[in-house]
Amino acid sequence: MANRTDPAAKSIRGTNPQNLVEKILRSKIYQHTYWKEQCFGLTAETLVDKAMELDHLGGTYGGSRKPTPFMCLVMKMLQIQPEKDIVVEFIKNEDYKYVRVLGAFYLRLTGTDADVYQYLEPLYNDYRKLRRKLGDGKFSLTHVDEMIDELLTTDYSCDIALPRIKKRWNLETIGTLEPRRSALEDDFEEEEDKEEDDQAMAALEANGHEKDYHRGRSPGRDRERDRKRDSYRHRDRDRDYDRDYDRDRGRGRDRDRHRLRDDKDYGREREREREDRDRDRRDRDRGRRRSRSRSKSRERRERGGDRDGRDHRRRHVHSSASPRRQADEDGNAREETKKKKQKKEKKDDGTDHPDPEIAEQNRIRASLGLKPLRV
Repeated sequence: MANRTDPAAKSIRGTNPQNLVEKILRSKIYQHTYWKEQCFGLTAETLVDKAMELDHLGGTYGGSRKPTPFMCLVMKMLQIQPEKDIVVEFIKNEDYKYVRVLGAFYLRLTGTDADVYQYLEPLYNDYRKLRRKLGDGKFSLTHVDEMIDELLTTDYSCDIALPRIKKRWNLETIGTLEPRRSALEDDFEEEEDKEEDDQAMAALEANGHEKDYHRGRSPGRDRERDRKRDSYRHRDRDRDYDRDYDRDRGRGRDRDRHRLRDDKDYGREREREREDRDRDRRDRDRGRRRSRSRSKSRERRERGGDRDGRDHRRRHVHSSASPRRQADEDGNAREETKKKKQKKEKKDDGTDHPDPEIAEQNRIRASLGLKPLRV
């Protein structure tokens, strides 16, 4: 019974007002302690006292997505459905900012498109700070005008899907709303009127004794002429600025060109110095190689001279020996060569093998002219 909508309440957008809140969020609000203890038995008059106690706004928070007291009071207003005058008084209340935001949120859910724009747009001039509870349980800083802009421009706020409303320019086209008038337009108009009066008085004082003024020269014409003169002056200033810019740009190009030329000259000098160093290094290496080849040829000639001397001495010694001694030496050399040949032949026929049987077989094979056995 405590969660049932007031029987005298009217349906909003063709449904129960409490159905504007999603079922999951609605069930969480019904189970919350603040709803059971603080919102039970509230009426439109006693609801104001609970709204004045609010110190923050928000939807749900924490792991179990608990609803905030602000959301419980919004649900209570949907349940009892207060009169429109009470909601308008909530919005016009300047002493308690959370009461104002509560009334604006309820009107955004239940009001018509024209009422929403008519009563919420003036709140753009309220810049007071608000504490908003986020989903992780932390608080963030916002302002009343930001909250109103969120209600008018978005479709989701404080974990509730807001009903769709028409765009303002559509309502202006069909004549439901007048064009929006900013609160600062009056100040701008006063300043513009004051400036026009000052210019008119200055023009009257400056041209009070001239003939053109008596011919019917009006302050509006003077203002038009001053405006044209200012435009010409600005145009001349822009031309001078463009001319100075082009001149500075040309100087910068010349400076860059000279810098590039200096860099190229510097690069050529460095290249020329590097080539000179390489040429000097090659000349030094060529001189070293020449000196080394000369020393080698000198050593070669010296060695050749020593070798020729030794050969000459050798020939001289051989030539100085007696014929008889030379013949004996030749005979001994022939005998030594014969012995070497015999030993070689013996070794080749395999007759000197340590195994007597193989040595015998090799002798037989040698007599038959066959190759010896190789074991």
